[in-house]
Amino acid sequence: MAAKEEQVKFLGKWPSPFSNRVDLALKLKGIKYDYSEEDLSNKSQELLTSNPVHKKVPVLIHNGRPISESLVIVEYIDETWKSNPFLPPNPYHRASARFWSKLVDEKCLPPLWDAFWCEEKGREKAVEEAMEALKILENEIGDKRFFGGDDVGLVDISANFVGYWVDILQEIAGLQLLTSEKFPKLYKWSQEFSTHPIVKQALPPRDKLFAFFKSRTG
Repeated sequence: MAAKEEQVKFLGKWPSPFSNRVDLALKLKGIKYDYSEEDLSNKSQELLTSNPVHKKVPVLIHNGRPISESLVIVEYIDETWKSNPFLPPNPYHRASARFWSKLVDEKCLPPLWDAFWCEEKGREKAVEEAMEALKILENEIGDKRFFGGDDVGLVDISANFVGYWVDILQEIAGLQLLTSEKFPKLYKWSQEFSTHPIVKQALPPRDKLFAFFKSRTG
């Protein structure tokens, strides 16, 4: 049985796509929770106590018990609150979703991040690797509306950086990575994802996120 609503607390950082995964999961499940914005330059005692190993967000505190790491938290939420499941019932399909979620973190996010923030001399190689990562996701999404099928699932939540942050960061960096011409299927997914009624409520305001990252390019 799910816990009482007032027993759920979430420690996060608003510009972080990893924190946003948890926010997305909670909102998609319709769970009410208390949110605490963390100052990572002056970490709260609650954060240090709740995540003593990594000392970073996000952290979900449920019934006084902390859970760390964004994808671990998302799966915990899915297992605890059964409505609107993120994972399919079939074991093979569940394993496949976990595989793709892990691939997003290990093979897609690092090259994309590097493409936006690396020094000029390494930019060409970073962009090439980022394009390869996007090609992998383009092939996987195919003609599906979402990676999870007809609605947002684990892989869609995992790929939130691709679905929302990439468009903002490529504008700041003056790059054209995820476009409708280069990756039509993945681009269409990104539009479906970012305009999904519940997802849209959970995503940080675009202008605020743009200003946050733009201020760090100087």
